[in-house]
Order: sequence, then structure tokens, then C-alpha cells
Amino acid sequence: MASPVSGLDGFPTHLRRRTDDVDGDILNRFIPTYFCPPLNLFIQIYDYICSLHEEWTFLLWSRWTKVKVLYIIARYVPFLITTVHLYLAVAPDENTNKCQILVYIITSLGLISLTCSECLFVLRTYALWNKSKILLVAMLSSLFAVTVSSFIISFTSIIISYSTGSAIPGCHQSFGSFSFFMPFTLMFVFQLVLVSLTLVRVIRSWRSARRPLYAILLKHNIFYYACGLFLSAVNVLVPLLPFFDSVSYFLPEGFETFILAILATRMHLHLWHMNQHVDGSDTIVWISMSDMSPADRTV
Repeated sequence: MASPVSGLDGFPTHLRRRTDDVDGDILNRFIPTYFCPPLNLFIQIYDYICSLHEEWTFLLWSRWTKVKVLYIIARYVPFLITTVHLYLAVAPDENTNKCQILVYIITSLGLISLTCSECLFVLRTYALWNKSKILLVAMLSSLFAVTVSSFIISFTSIIISYSTGSAIPGCHQSFGSFSFFMPFTLMFVFQLVLVSLTLVRVIRSWRSARRPLYAILLKHNIFYYACGLFLSAVNVLVPLLPFFDSVSYFLPEGFETFILAILATRMHLHLWHMNQHVDGSDTIVWISMSDMSPADRTV
């Protein structure tokens, strides 16, 4: 017969709870530390190989502009983030200060990459709205506010520790629920605004052109926007679910920076290559953001 302090399996309740906590702690540390960085690296390398020809054609033949610099940062900073992540996993350092610096570097690079990716979406929306300066200033100001807020929230709530006695030693970071929830909420709202602005242009084009709606959605790159919005929505909604603790280490918050970079740069490559093969009458649809400057008169 089980004692009052035992579970149904006869194992002491307080020991069983502690074992469960240890297992959960190990899993929460193992997945982000040893599983996510290689997976991120695999996704980036696979995408890079698939678009290798288009990538280097664009890098070698497109002229240097501010937008091209944004593209390069958004495209290649995630590789640097993954490299630092792998360093923390493979060669952990017992120096807490060094650990803290590396975690701050990862956080900073992630926000920089995310901001550059969103800038590409902002510029695409700006092009679709006939280069409205007022709209551009409003979108960039909103993005700046979101980025600064995310920086403040992230850096003030990161908890860094170095553990040598646990099953998975090394440098670990954790966030409070507020710091996890708020940056994605801000990003979700911002992306929702971009999607809404793009949909307005889609509806106007559909009414005037009388063409299939699906074709117009494709030409306005709405699915790139929708994928980014979906990732942010998942990161916002899942923490509200009652079983959040059991699935928190499977959330795509670590992937959003990488996936958004892939989406933004793929969209930019697609627009640039399409711009090389279109007639002047179609330039308004397939505008190349890498050629945008105040002197352009194509839109």
C-alpha cells in the first residue's frame, strides 16, 4: 500500500516531482542548446544551396545601394548567430562575464537581422504604395519603436547562468514570461499593419485589373508577409495555452529570426530577377527594391 507521501507508483511524491523538474530542466536546456543551432544551420545552408545561383547573380550584378546592404545583413548575420550559438554549445566557458557577453551578442545580432528583414518588407510595401513618403516615415518610425522596445525588454530581462553540476553544463539563458511575450506581440502588430496595407493594394489592383485574385496575391508577395505574420502569431498565442510549459521548448521563437531573413531575402531575390525580365508596363508590379532611390521614376 502506498504511503501518504507517495504517488500511485509508490515513489515518494517530493522525489518524483523533483525528478520531473530535473527532466524538464534538462530538456529545456538540451533542445535550445544542442538541437536548435544545428537545425537552424541546416535550414540556412539548405536554403542557401537552393538559391545559390540566384544569390550570386544578384550579388555580382546588382548595383550597390542601401537596400543591398540591408539584404546582405539580413541574409548573412543569421549564419554568424548560429556560429556563436554552436560555440556556446560545443565549447562552453566557465567565465560568467564572457558567457553574458556572448548571449548579448546573440541577442543583438538577432534583433539587427530581424530589423533588416522587416526593412525589406517595409520597402516593398512602400513601393506598392507608389513610394508614399508619409507612409514610409510612419512605417520606419513604427519599426524603430518596435526594435528599441525589443532591445530594452530583452536586455533587461535576460537571466544568464553557468552550470557545471547539471546533466548539461554550460552557459544558459532564460527569459521571463513578459520578455518572451511582449517583443513578439509588438512584432505581430507591426506585421499585421504591413499585411493590411498590402491587402488594400491587392484589393485595389483586383478591382481595377479584373484578374484572378490568386495571381494578384502572388504578384504582391502577400504569402511572404503571411508566413512572417503566422510565426509571430504562434509565438504570441501559444504562451496563453494551458499546456505552454510542456511545449515551450518547441516554440519557433528561435527560428523566427532565421525564417524571416529567408522570407525577406527570397522575396527580394524574386523581385530583382523578375525586374530583369519585365516590360516597362509591368514595372509597377515587379519593382526591384534594390534599385529604389529618390531619383527613380518607374513607380
